[in-house]
Amino acid sequence: MSDLAWINAAIAAARPQAVGALLRYFRDLDTAEEAFQDACLRALKNWPQNGPPRDPAAWLIMVGRNAALDGVRKRARQTALPPEEVLSDLDDAEEATVQRLDQADYRDDVLRLLFICCHPDLPPTQQVALALRIVSGLTVRQIARAFLVGEAAMEQRITRAKAKIAQAGVAFETPSPADRAERLAAVAAMVYLVFNEGYSTGGPRAPLAEEAIRLGRLLLRLFQTEPEVMGLLALMLLQHARSGARFSEDGSLILLEDQDRSSWDGKLIAEGLAVVDKAVRHRRLGPYQIQAAIAAIHARATRPEDTDWPAIDELYATLELLQPSPVVTLNRAVAVSKARGPEEALEMIEPLADRLGSYFHFHGARGAFLLQLGREREAQDAFGRAIALAGTPAEAAHIRQYLDRLMADSARAVS
Repeated sequence: MSDLAWINAAIAAARPQAVGALLRYFRDLDTAEEAFQDACLRALKNWPQNGPPRDPAAWLIMVGRNAALDGVRKRARQTALPPEEVLSDLDDAEEATVQRLDQADYRDDVLRLLFICCHPDLPPTQQVALALRIVSGLTVRQIARAFLVGEAAMEQRITRAKAKIAQAGVAFETPSPADRAERLAAVAAMVYLVFNEGYSTGGPRAPLAEEAIRLGRLLLRLFQTEPEVMGLLALMLLQHARSGARFSEDGSLILLEDQDRSSWDGKLIAEGLAVVDKAVRHRRLGPYQIQAAIAAIHARATRPEDTDWPAIDELYATLELLQPSPVVTLNRAVAVSKARGPEEALEMIEPLADRLGSYFHFHGARGAFLLQLGREREAQDAFGRAIALAGTPAEAAHIRQYLDRLMADSARAVS
C-alpha cells in the first residue's frame, strides 16, 4: 500500500474520534474542523518520514489542538508553538495528552458528536447531512449523492446547519437521556449512512463501516431494549459479513449471487442473526428490523438458488408501507424479478424514472431487466447511463461487464 493510501485510511478511521475530541475542547464546529485539517496536513508531511504513530487519533487530536492554539496565539501576538519536530514526536505523550484534554476516553466523544449534530433545532435532513460532513468527513458531493440532491443544495443545507448551531448556542456536553431518546432516529440514520459509505466504496473508506458498527454497539448499550437499534446493528453486521467477497482482485464489484459464500464472515453472521432474532421478539417492527430480516434471509442461504425471494418480496412490501421510498420500490423490484420475472419488475420501476433519473442503481437495474427480456438496444442505453452516473470505479466496472457481454453477443450474431 502506498504512503498516501495508508495515510488516507488512517485519517478516515480516526476522523470521528479526533473531530469529536477537538469539538469538545474548542466548542466550535468550524474551529474543530480547521484544527483537524491542519493536523491532517502535518500527518501527510510527517508520517511518510517517521512512520505511523501508535495511535493516529491521539496524534491528530494533539497536533490539531496545538495547531489551533497556535493560531490563537499568533492572532494575539503571543509566543508561537515549538518547532514541528517537537509536535511530531511519536512517543507515548500523545495518548496521555488526549486523556487529560477530554477527562475521559476520547473514543466516547464520537457518540457525543453525533448527538450534537442531530440537535432537534435542526431539520432532520440538516441533522444527518451535518453529521456526515463533520463526523465521517464525507464530501459535499458524496452526501448529495446519498440524499439524491444537487451539490449546491447540499452545500447550503450544511452551511445553514452550522450557522443554526452557532447562533443557538448549542451545548457541547453529552446530551441528557431524554435528549438522546429524542435524537435517536437521526443518529441511527447517520450511523447507517456512514456504514454505507464505507461498505459500498471500500478502499480507504472501508474503515468507516467498522466505525459505524462500533457506533451501533455503543447505541445499543445506551438503548438496550430498543428493537430498531438492534435491527440497525444486525443489518450492519450481516452486510459487513459479505465485505470480503464483494470485490474481485482488480477492484470490480461482485454481485451477491456470484460471491464465494464460503468467504463470508461466519462470526459476524452468527452475531447478526442473534441480534435480529432478539429484535423481532419485541414485536415492534421498524424499517431497520425489516432490512435486517432481508439480510438474514441472504445470510442463511448457503447457495444463491436457496434464497427465499418471495419472502424478501413480502418484506420489501412491508417496508414500502412503513417507509415509502422510490429506492425501496427499486430494491423490491429486484426481488420481484427473481420471484416472478423481469417483466413485472420492469413495470414496477418505470414510473420511478423521474425521481430516480440521476440514480446509478436505477439505470443498472433497468438495464439488467431489459437484458433479461432480450431488449438489448434499450439495455445498452440504460447501462451507458448507469456508467455516466457511477459513483465509484467498481460500480462503473460492474456495468461495463454487461456492456462487454452485449458487444460479444452482437459480434457472434454478425459472424
